[in-house]
Amino acid sequence: MKMTGNYATIFLLKLIKITEGGREPVGIYLNPGNRGFQTILNGIYVDKTGLIDYVSRTVNTPQKLTSFSRPRRFGKSFSAKMLCAYYDKSCDSRSLFEGLEISKRDSFEKYLNKYDVIYLDITRFISIATSVNKVIADIQTKVIEELREKYPSLIGERENILADALFSVSRKTGNQFIIIIDEWDALFREAKNDAVIQKEYVQFLRGLFKGGTATDETIAAAYMTGILPIKKYGTESALTDFQEFSMADPLDLSEYVGFTEQEVLQLCKQYMVNFDDVKQWYDGYKFEGSDSVYNPNSVIKAVRYKRIRNYWTQTETYESLKNYISMNFDGLKDSVLSMLGGEQIKVKINTFQNDITSFMNKDDVLTLLIHLGYLGYNAERQKTFIPNQEVADAFADAVRGDGWKEVGDLIQESEDLLEATIRCDADAVADALEKVHHLNSSVLQYNNEAALRSAIMIAYYTARRIYKIVPEFPQGKGFADLVFLPRRGSDQPVMIVELKCDKDADTAIRQIHENRYGGDLKKYFGNLLLVGINYDKDTKGTNAKKHSCIIEKV
Repeated sequence: MKMTGNYATIFLLKLIKITEGGREPVGIYLNPGNRGFQTILNGIYVDKTGLIDYVSRTVNTPQKLTSFSRPRRFGKSFSAKMLCAYYDKSCDSRSLFEGLEISKRDSFEKYLNKYDVIYLDITRFISIATSVNKVIADIQTKVIEELREKYPSLIGERENILADALFSVSRKTGNQFIIIIDEWDALFREAKNDAVIQKEYVQFLRGLFKGGTATDETIAAAYMTGILPIKKYGTESALTDFQEFSMADPLDLSEYVGFTEQEVLQLCKQYMVNFDDVKQWYDGYKFEGSDSVYNPNSVIKAVRYKRIRNYWTQTETYESLKNYISMNFDGLKDSVLSMLGGEQIKVKINTFQNDITSFMNKDDVLTLLIHLGYLGYNAERQKTFIPNQEVADAFADAVRGDGWKEVGDLIQESEDLLEATIRCDADAVADALEKVHHLNSSVLQYNNEAALRSAIMIAYYTARRIYKIVPEFPQGKGFADLVFLPRRGSDQPVMIVELKCDKDADTAIRQIHENRYGGDLKKYFGNLLLVGINYDKDTKGTNAKKHSCIIEKV
């Protein structure tokens, strides 16, 4: 029998065994092999293979469709390549997983290299497409081409619907597929204003995962990752059968959002980097029932280069932050100011449509920033906050733009304020705090002591680099309003700050002494600065809203 063209090539490929153990040749989209995961293991690697156990427990169950969204540089693609290496039947990955967490699980042997895997990196399709409106057609054409190479007699030459091609293979062979989609939302971000392309893309995904007999026969499991959760239309997800995990609520996958504290501690020991510094800069994402979670990209760079710095602004999402801040929805500026001051802000996340254009109010912008990783979220209290020093610095840089000049100026002046405090220039401190307090407080909020405390935290923004600022610090006979504890390597004094309203700064200093707030702090840290601050709540007269300050060196 004479064979020509594609069929001859297919026949020859089936005769040639180019991988160890007689495995089939790897593809780009169908069974891409384990090379990607091999490369990951060659670098600084933190074992996240426990995620495989979760996905395996969903195989051929009603929960088999998983969507796990996380910010850029939080390990999404690493996880996708890891899952490919584990499930892909075209390769032998046993040696790659030996000694890792998954090898200790009962599920390890069950699905190891047992499935045809379809791997779709949506950003890659966008980058090679001649235009964005051809991306969906390209996905289907290229994947069907590889399917036809492996199963030449099972897919018709005119077949151009991927879901139908997969179903044809499964129906005739009994084989099922595991589908892994990386950066699922890239098309929503690239064609953010094109509702036609977005709708076509959603229909394509629904065709793959629409449920019923076809999906049950075809798909054993699916894992989809992106920055944003699945697009919503109104209150309903566009893909209702998916189990969703996100930065707002990662549920029992929280340890896979980033690096856990124990993992970071181990990395710091291994690479001889100070853990306290890493914690200050990259910790802060906290989820119900889990320990702290760290930004993986920044931690890896910090231990590799042994430099603690802001790596966040080196990512493309930093430009996005500036754009969203510049929208300046009503109340957004006040919220950002309060969070820069260490406060947590109430936010409603349910109205967000999971895209980057449908903003109705400041809550939608804040929710987007949660998914981008610029804000942490406390689901139990429904509050958001700036998680760490690295992100705080990114916010500080971003608010120096149009409409936020006065905020940027205050942050710039915070270094001068710290220097004035340390040299005991009480008048300069009082003037600076008064300026910040006026800016950060509306008429209704001004007489709230929490507003003054927030104003002080903002005013001393720069101090966070060398101080840990602790509100309501338990010491002596009570709680000091604010205590500034020097960080490792700093020779600056401890600062104890007491706040008063409609009294005087002398009363504040006297309370510090009488309640012995200095206590053991002097014993452990050496020099102390006692800072008493008073402000006049009255809105009339020569002393209206005036601040006074006394600084005493111990």
